[in-house]
Amino acid sequence: MADALKIGVAGLGTVGASLVRIIRERQEKLEISCGRAIEVTAVSARDRTRDRGVDLSGMTWFDDPLDMARNADIDVFVELIGGAGEPARGAVTAALERGLHVVTANKALLARNGVALAALAEEKGVLLNFEAAVAGGIPVIKALRESLTGNTISRIYGIMNGTCNYILTRMEKEKLSFQDCLTEAQRLGYAEADPSFDIEGNDTAHKLAILTSLAFGCQISCDDIYMEGISNITQEDIVAAAELGYRIKLLGVAQRTEGGVEQRVHPTMVPHDTVIAQVDGVTNAVALESDILGDLLMVGPGAGGDATASAVLGDIADIAKSQPGVQTVPALGRPAKTLEPYKRARMRSHEGGYFIRMRVVDRIGVIAAIARRMADNQISLESIVQHSTNGDREAPTKTIIMVTHATTEQSVRDAVNAMESDGYIVKKPQVIRIEKP
Repeated sequence: MADALKIGVAGLGTVGASLVRIIRERQEKLEISCGRAIEVTAVSARDRTRDRGVDLSGMTWFDDPLDMARNADIDVFVELIGGAGEPARGAVTAALERGLHVVTANKALLARNGVALAALAEEKGVLLNFEAAVAGGIPVIKALRESLTGNTISRIYGIMNGTCNYILTRMEKEKLSFQDCLTEAQRLGYAEADPSFDIEGNDTAHKLAILTSLAFGCQISCDDIYMEGISNITQEDIVAAAELGYRIKLLGVAQRTEGGVEQRVHPTMVPHDTVIAQVDGVTNAVALESDILGDLLMVGPGAGGDATASAVLGDIADIAKSQPGVQTVPALGRPAKTLEPYKRARMRSHEGGYFIRMRVVDRIGVIAAIARRMADNQISLESIVQHSTNGDREAPTKTIIMVTHATTEQSVRDAVNAMESDGYIVKKPQVIRIEKP
């Protein structure tokens, strides 16, 4: 049997501690499955005194992950530190330059530096694996990089942030406000003290950028993503969506168009009877549309120590099973030098249905004015609903809810801007795209 595969783990948070524990507990099973033993021989974290609930005896401790990458007696460097900058970037670069295989769960690092790191891994003839960076325990990276080879992907979309999905689920099912749900998510550890990275769509955007590169063979471009978060979603939107047969989800969507690749992250209404609409809580889901296989939907835990550690361990097992000197699978599905430059499609040309909710002054002629602005922009309405006035005798208002047939983003924005200039809209209108998987 081959020599043991020696692992160095940088970062002993929830995921890192779970990984070390699982490897220790399942050592015999892993050895049988992989044809060689897998041993954690080195670790690195900031605090040596913290009790992580796992036995670290016999492992060499490094205070600096860069030092571990350069000097530890290991075959695989596992980066679970997080962040696009230092020390993660320097440590991963040093490990690859040394000729070590690298496994990482760091979507921010890959979204910013993935192409350069993939090129370095190919130059050194080592593997750069990152299944856990996107959608936790769902094996979407392996599917795109290996299983779907030969397929042409036309669209990829999904629920990629458990915090946002948890908040939207509770808002709907328990009739709570966004802020109340966010506070509870923070208490349970689903959301950070500063939750902006999750709720404003940045986390989803990083994951989407990685999937886009794998799906469409282009360079990673996380700065070219249209992005809206969920902080402006209200109970009015949740209730109106339900009445119309939809649920609201934060989706990341990438699709190939004649004008380039479109990437967008935003709240989306999906029909209540679709599978993705039923994905609740912190669960993630990723859907692919391809020419040979057809449609594929993968659903599973998107976060958590064990789920993420499971994906990391799967990457380590692939390395354990690989043969020295045999050509490795390119990190991004194809050699980094062959990735096409990213060409961004114009978001305003996006076509689809739209939900528009607005509060307007309750007076004669308003509905006619709305209809005129819609007609001016060639927008056809599927439905329009008026809700009762607010009872304010001085300035009574009513809520207008419209669902459009397929139209363009530009047309909707032009119509809404024109209505705002007419002076009868009381608050900023809510515009939510509708996706029909």
